[in-house]
Amino acid sequence: MKVPFIDLERQHKPIKKDLMQAFERVLDSNKFILSDEVKKFEEEIAAYTKTKHAIGVSNCTNALLLSLRALGIGPGDEVITTPFTFVATAEVIAIIGAKPVFCDIERQTFNIDTGKIKEQISGRTRAIIPVHLFGQAADMTSLTRVTKDHGLKVIEDMAQAIGARYKGQMVGNFGDTACISFYVTKNLNALGDAGMILTNDAKLDSLIRAYRVHGAYKKYHHDFLGYNDRLDAMQAAFLRIKLTQLDAWNERRRQIARKYDDALRDVVATPYISGDNESVYHQYTVRAARRDELNKFLNEQGIATAIHYPVPLHLQPAFRYLGYREGDFPVAEKAANEVLSLPIQQDLTDEEIDYVIKNVRQFYGK
Repeated sequence: MKVPFIDLERQHKPIKKDLMQAFERVLDSNKFILSDEVKKFEEEIAAYTKTKHAIGVSNCTNALLLSLRALGIGPGDEVITTPFTFVATAEVIAIIGAKPVFCDIERQTFNIDTGKIKEQISGRTRAIIPVHLFGQAADMTSLTRVTKDHGLKVIEDMAQAIGARYKGQMVGNFGDTACISFYVTKNLNALGDAGMILTNDAKLDSLIRAYRVHGAYKKYHHDFLGYNDRLDAMQAAFLRIKLTQLDAWNERRRQIARKYDDALRDVVATPYISGDNESVYHQYTVRAARRDELNKFLNEQGIATAIHYPVPLHLQPAFRYLGYREGDFPVAEKAANEVLSLPIQQDLTDEEIDYVIKNVRQFYGK
């Protein structure tokens, strides 16, 4: 049996007619950049996440970048984030001329350890970017307490967590801004690149909208230098179709996760979900003894897996200039050597899930 990690053909087949109608609607409109299609999608995302403003941009990396710029962060500033995430989170900090400052992660959730953030704060610290990793929110209660005490800005990296809740509230409502990815592998995915910025601050909303169109509040009148960073109408139209399916897709992921939990908790460390959280399981990531051997074995059985992330950011060559060394963030480093993500896309069949379970247990002689 072949078990895919993600199979877009399966996802698109039941909604292909709707996607084609959306394509024809935009094609016939001859309006491909921003347009009413993007405006409606922004309104729908704001309503879904229960935020006041949503700004469509080209991808989540640029959503983070525009958020930093709008918050006035630049050369000489420091921004604290996690070393256990995709590179974009820290990359954008460096790109605008600020310094990424890493803070170790919690052992169980893999999210930034809010109890260690104070150790990383200096007189130059301006903001914190928590990542809601694998679909589960970071500890926003503790983090918000720290940021208020020190007057810091917060940018939620919720690239993997649309639809997740923290203490009953949708993620995206805890920071000055929040950034969503609609990359093709995400729970809500475009047919290409796309992203979104959320904010409950009207001034930030207005400023970010100007940043995404070359620093112009009015066409051809540029108050500052900005970016060409707009969401395509076609992607917005596709995403509007998929948004109507998101809750059902996320619930199916939770069902799969429960099945994995029940069957695998005696052979691997299954994901720990804090009692404050409702995860959307963008990934189902376990800690596994002999991880690399297990990974090889599953691949040989036709089961696609992934390692998120094999090298923590503080040990990446691109960040060597920061001066971090192996051992600086031991929890993140240990996770990088132990984690393995199993297939959890919502289109998996029960037979495929059982096959994954059978082979994981077989590897451990169970």
